[in-house]
Amino acid sequence: MMQPGGFGPAFARGGWIVDEAMFRLLLDLEVHKARRLRYSVSIVSFMLERSDAVSDEGSSVAESVARYLRGTDAVASWAQGVLFFLLIDAEASHLPAILERITGRLQTVFWSAGGSSYPRTAVRAEDLLRQALDLLTLARNEGGNRLYVAS
Repeated sequence: MMQPGGFGPAFARGGWIVDEAMFRLLLDLEVHKARRLRYSVSIVSFMLERSDAVSDEGSSVAESVARYLRGTDAVASWAQGVLFFLLIDAEASHLPAILERITGRLQTVFWSAGGSSYPRTAVRAEDLLRQALDLLTLARNEGGNRLYVAS
């Protein structure tokens, strides 16, 4: 989703919706900034398997999720139905509550998620992505409806 005129990411009454390339750039920039200013950055990889009411008014899953994020956060839709959330100044311990709020509002039936956090579980953007995706795969393989967070 783009802003009117086709320039830049869209803002969906909450978090920003960006593409994969922009998400990677934002994550890398936030990790560098967090290193300087000493705050946490977390990401969540999320896969919605089935839902009774994924979205309202025909919006995409990414738009539905973005509504429940803060204006400082971002969501990107990747291949095979995986969403990534970039959560600024959110620690790993906050992730279960954030996911509970999102999945409850989406009225999800079956989902899986993996989370990682700078600086607690990784110090590079690529490591955060890999950890979150690996943990999503583990959660999905173990039956879903769970969030695994790197430790």
